[in-house]
Amino acid sequence: MSRLAGKMPKLATAPGARPSSFPSMRPSRTTSTPLQFRRLESTQRFSPPPSSTSSSTTTKKPSSGPSFKGQLTQSITKRIQRERDDLKRLSHMRPQNSLGRMMGMTFVLFTVGAISYWCGLKYPKEADPASTLPLAATKPPKHNLNPAHLEAAWSDFVAIVGKENVSTADDVISQHATSEWSTHRAADDQKPFCVVYPATTEEVSELMKVCHYRRIPVVGYSGGTSLEGHYTPTRSGICIDFSRMNKVLSLHKDDLDVVVQPGVGWEDLNEMLAEQNLFFPPDPGPGAQIGGMIGTGCSGTNAYRYGTMREWVLSLTVVMADGTVIKTRQRPRKSSAGYDLTRLFIGSEGTLGLVTEATLKVTVKPASESVAVASFGSIREAANCVAKVVGEGVPVAAVEILDDDQMRFINQAGATSRSWKEAPTIFFKFTGTPSGVKEQVAIVQKITKGSGGKSFDFAKDEQERVELWSARKEALWSTMAVKKPGDRVWTGDVAVPMSRLPDIIDQTKQDLGRSGLKSSIVGHVGDGNFHIILLYSDAERKLAEECVHRMVKRAVEMEGTVTGEHGVGLVKRDYLPHELGESTVDAMRKIKTAFDPLCLLNCDKVVRVEKPARGEVSEW
Repeated sequence: MSRLAGKMPKLATAPGARPSSFPSMRPSRTTSTPLQFRRLESTQRFSPPPSSTSSSTTTKKPSSGPSFKGQLTQSITKRIQRERDDLKRLSHMRPQNSLGRMMGMTFVLFTVGAISYWCGLKYPKEADPASTLPLAATKPPKHNLNPAHLEAAWSDFVAIVGKENVSTADDVISQHATSEWSTHRAADDQKPFCVVYPATTEEVSELMKVCHYRRIPVVGYSGGTSLEGHYTPTRSGICIDFSRMNKVLSLHKDDLDVVVQPGVGWEDLNEMLAEQNLFFPPDPGPGAQIGGMIGTGCSGTNAYRYGTMREWVLSLTVVMADGTVIKTRQRPRKSSAGYDLTRLFIGSEGTLGLVTEATLKVTVKPASESVAVASFGSIREAANCVAKVVGEGVPVAAVEILDDDQMRFINQAGATSRSWKEAPTIFFKFTGTPSGVKEQVAIVQKITKGSGGKSFDFAKDEQERVELWSARKEALWSTMAVKKPGDRVWTGDVAVPMSRLPDIIDQTKQDLGRSGLKSSIVGHVGDGNFHIILLYSDAERKLAEECVHRMVKRAVEMEGTVTGEHGVGLVKRDYLPHELGESTVDAMRKIKTAFDPLCLLNCDKVVRVEKPARGEVSEW
């Protein structure tokens, strides 16, 4: 018992106080166990000293020191207060440190940027020494078509041209993505984000500056009559429609030139010029406008006598890809000052710049005009007759050929006021003095008779002239009028040397007949150029492509061209290397990247700017 008592803890007491006695805590010899004792000892060790005893009646003085619980509470309180003070001190220091780090980082970046800029000026990057750009060396264009980015661009466009001149309507978007007569249609993800309608060169320049800064691709649009997918977008972006830029800016009658905006239609222009006894000779399809005519380098029925669009453009005002405005030359009829940028832009299809003004040559209307129509037993006989007329040097204004299928379509459509013989037919136009026109008619009549002609009718007055010529102008629309629901139209053209014209027309006619597709042949055969018009369903698309492919290959093998006037667009792009050679196309690509390094303007047209996918290009 004494040994157990010796192990009991001593209780702390205040100075001068007697320790209390705890008789009740002595373990009983009969009831306590070692475990119970250890529990009791543990309790005794950590329990605070009692203020009074339970068995003694003597009153004890209270302890003057803090209790254990009080000490613990004070310690925790002090520690929490210290942590609060530290957090408060750190919260004051953090903004100062962040500001210091930010200022330091800004200084470092500014210093590095300044040194880099100085090094760039001191040691500029060497220009690429290559004169051409092979397709294998190209890098895919990088455009920014993030929806939020396009929305921000929309706000920029609205600030430039006004909200009423920026459209995102679905029907407007679809109209500017394709047409019923175009060979290519844009996928939903390729359609433009919006259509913008500027009114001045300055507005076009500002729009291009925004697109250049934001890396947004652009496609120009005027009349929308092109056939080879020229304005079909391939990379979304925006469409710039020039329909508000439809003014004749000035007419210099004494100099025989006129300054117009790209949205002017050639028919409207000729109506205005007729009041001054003048006219503009290029005459492509109805609805064509000057901007698109320049872009494709078009011609039309008058090309045999008056030449193509290239011969009738004096000067151009062009907005470049970065918004820079240039003028290619002044108004004189001739100039040897520098590179001929005017003709570089003609036929470029909006891939090098956007034409916003054009100075065009005009000429005096002929004193007399007449039309004659001759029919033949076969398409080869008709083509042979054309070659003879050209070979005789007869100065006819136009020579057009329509095959028997085309004449049948015209009758079925009822597009003209008379019924026609459904046979291969040649339409002749004669212009000049009254006596000169009569002489031309007589010579051509004699040639047609000797070439197997079955009939020869010529206009005796103005009304008959309009009536006879109307069939030629209705060719495309007549063919489209007889198509079945769901059918599409494909119009393609090629041109060959005149001596090969009868061969290629005859071979193409036979090939179309074997295909089983509804088709026709029509063309400006006076300069070796002709067109095919195919009607096909979605299931027959591949068949139509193969017919066009064979026609183009045939023309190239005859030393001809893949397109006489329609332009390259998307359809003829991969045929250019076969006609011109890879290195020539590589030189064109170099010009494209020089003028438009970000590839913003009508990307993917005329020349490829990145390698095609496997199987995308047909085998030659």
